[in-house]
Amino acid sequence: MTVSAWDDFPVHQASEWIAHPATSDRNFYDRYYFNAFDTAGDWIAVMGLGQYPNLGVTDAFVTVRVDGKQHVVRASRPLGDRSDISVGPLRVEVLEPLKRLRFVAEPTEHTVGADLTWQGFGPAVPEPAQFIRHGSRVMFDTQRLAQMGSWSGTLSVEGRDLNVDPTTTWGSRDRSWGVRPVGEKEPDGIRQGANVMGGGMWSYFPMRFEDHSIFYICSERADGVRTLEQADRVWLDGRIEPLGRTEHNHTFVPGFRELAGSTISFPDAGFEIKCEPLLANYLAIGTGYGLEADWRHGMWQGPDLVVQGVVYDVEEIRELGNYAVTDHAARFSYDGHDGFGLYEHSFSGAMPRYGLE
Repeated sequence: MTVSAWDDFPVHQASEWIAHPATSDRNFYDRYYFNAFDTAGDWIAVMGLGQYPNLGVTDAFVTVRVDGKQHVVRASRPLGDRSDISVGPLRVEVLEPLKRLRFVAEPTEHTVGADLTWQGFGPAVPEPAQFIRHGSRVMFDTQRLAQMGSWSGTLSVEGRDLNVDPTTTWGSRDRSWGVRPVGEKEPDGIRQGANVMGGGMWSYFPMRFEDHSIFYICSERADGVRTLEQADRVWLDGRIEPLGRTEHNHTFVPGFRELAGSTISFPDAGFEIKCEPLLANYLAIGTGYGLEADWRHGMWQGPDLVVQGVVYDVEEIRELGNYAVTDHAARFSYDGHDGFGLYEHSFSGAMPRYGLE
């Protein structure tokens, strides 16, 4: 397919059809990510949908952690018209750009069904671009926007309706696009035996308070060099207040690469935030984030729609899940401000500062 529905809109950024990204890099992607959680810490859901034009694939997932189980519904199909942001029973609808969106998981024989509407809290804000080159190969070249918000609608797991109330069901979302490792594993070639991702820490804590949000990112290599940073306080009227360089002090759950709590400080702004995880979702298991050989974002699953459901026992996947990205619902507090948000981290390979080998 060359001509598609989006070609009727003035959105072109290159002398190409929308079906063809400006780069031919196989790893180009375009993705939605959402999380939703109960501020009491009873459950946390994560949802996503991605398109991979140069791989000819689109896929989506929803994963819900509740009552010691983690439920996943995932779907994949060949990519056709890019204006169709659905994959089988899973779809995203943009109701009001940058303000209201909808995520639907139509009921199937699998354990999760959802009809959730997102309402933004404050503006969607840009995050810093991420660019990482390993040798001659660009591994990351991405852009992303982020936003805090709340959810209304319905969410059911194994026939049980979870409480979804916008006053207590909060979350964050992002839209990201660009180049990052996706699809089937590439041949190593000159990178034989090398860890192309390297070791280090990824920490991403978007937080919502009573009249503002704080967006915090710290990506730090094993040698302490930071590859991505953000520290912005965003007010509801759209003002973005840079908070300067940050420092971190993390504590771990004994025997796991899982954070038990953190204090992040903002020396230039003169305050520090206490971070308290409430409930973890081991996002890397079953959703396509890279720990399984048979289901990765952008992986070709065949010429027909594939829909799968998986249920995991949390204690059985916890250790493996800690070796990649883990998403927690969390409480954040500073200077009389109490809020909630996402407490996302990954510690891969070595991180000598925290005794990780």
